[in-house]
Amino acid sequence: MKTMKLTIKRLLTFCLLIATALSFSFAYAGEGAFGWIYTLDLQPQGKWEFEQRLQLNQQQAAGNYDAWTARTELEYGATNDLQLAGYVNSYFTSANQNYTNPEACEEASSCTGGYGVPSSHDPATPYRKGGLEGGSLEAIYRITNPVTSPVGLGLYLEPTWGKNKDELEARVLLQSNFIDDRLILAGNIVAANERLKFIENGNVPESMLDFLVGASYRFAPKWSAGVEARFHNDYSELNLKNQVQRATFLGPNIHYASKDWWITGAWRYQLAGGTCMGGGEAECSGARVWDSHSVNEFIVKVGFPLN
Repeated sequence: MKTMKLTIKRLLTFCLLIATALSFSFAYAGEGAFGWIYTLDLQPQGKWEFEQRLQLNQQQAAGNYDAWTARTELEYGATNDLQLAGYVNSYFTSANQNYTNPEACEEASSCTGGYGVPSSHDPATPYRKGGLEGGSLEAIYRITNPVTSPVGLGLYLEPTWGKNKDELEARVLLQSNFIDDRLILAGNIVAANERLKFIENGNVPESMLDFLVGASYRFAPKWSAGVEARFHNDYSELNLKNQVQRATFLGPNIHYASKDWWITGAWRYQLAGGTCMGGGEAECSGARVWDSHSVNEFIVKVGFPLN
């Protein structure tokens, strides 16, 4: 147990050390005003940027649930309209008596479960584990630029290979800028096929469809703030077949950009009214959706241009 307690500390220390060590060589900052919404503010041709993300999904129906994910990213502008990136992904999951739906816990009033907790784990005992999850590749192609067009349009593709799941995610990126680019309205249509590996028998297929929308307003020379929402849909089969979950998240974001770096923080809160259907009822209780979801989602991102 002592070794497990060090895992999240090592994860946080790793992120901070990389960010601190690299920050001395960077020249100027890009923009990442939203927590989870991708925009069309890409790296110019030949430019590199380092980005570190740390996300915490916290609180389920009862008990304790903390699911940390860290993503260490390097972005490169292949052309002015094509950005490529690679990620190294890490995780740490701590759960204890967080599942309360009777269908999930059988005769017990509560049990330990949630995303990242293997189905082979004894549900009566706490679960703590973390480490290196895997890696991702990313490509964003900008078709129209929101700086020069009324609506910016782009396409996004990201394959991920990991211990807990493999995933292929695609997005349509939309963005419009107003008031001399001080106000940004952005949206993403997200579709993904996944194969979960931590569940008994492994390679369990799932898919999801998300609609992300948000606004960010630059209220001071270096500061922006806004709001973003997630309308989430889960399916128990690939290619958006057999919907089993529906949930809505809403929360604020804040962004600071200086000459040499930028940082963004955001919080999403799961609103009551989520539903489960089509055999997924065991993953809902208290008008909210659990499984891989939580009441609160927090994210911090920091970016440092390399040249």
